[in-house]
Parts: sequence; structure tokens; C-alpha cells
Amino acid sequence: MVGVYLILVFVTILFAIAGYDATMRLFAYVDLELRYSWIRFRMYLMKRKLKRSLLRDTAKYTQLIKENNPNDR
Repeated sequence: MVGVYLILVFVTILFAIAGYDATMRLFAYVDLELRYSWIRFRMYLMKRKLKRSLLRDTAKYTQLIKENNPNDR
């Protein structure tokens, strides 16, 4: 409950000192930063999944080349 009061006091002080426009810009900036960090996290997971997939596919592809190489015959 104390946290809610602290947040309300903080927002009230922001409105009093910086005004409505600056406070809304601050909240918009924080919102964009949070969304961007979520996107970066998802990109990291995609990168890790792609690396695993490519390493697995590379091993299969190398084996296929060795099996079908006409120069070895």
C-alpha cells in the first residue's frame, strides 16, 4: 500500500514540476523502452533457435554431400 502512495506522490510531483506534456513524454518513453526490451529478448530467443537449427542442418548437409560426392567414386 505504501508503494501505491509513493507512486501517486511521484506522479503528482512530476505534474507539478514538469507539467502535463513532459510527464506524458516520460511515460511514453518508458513504455517504448519496455516494448523494445521485450522485442530484444524475443530476438535473442529467435537467434538462439536459429543457431541451433542451422548447426543441426549443417551437419546433415555435410553428410549428404559426402554421400553424393561424384569425385569419390
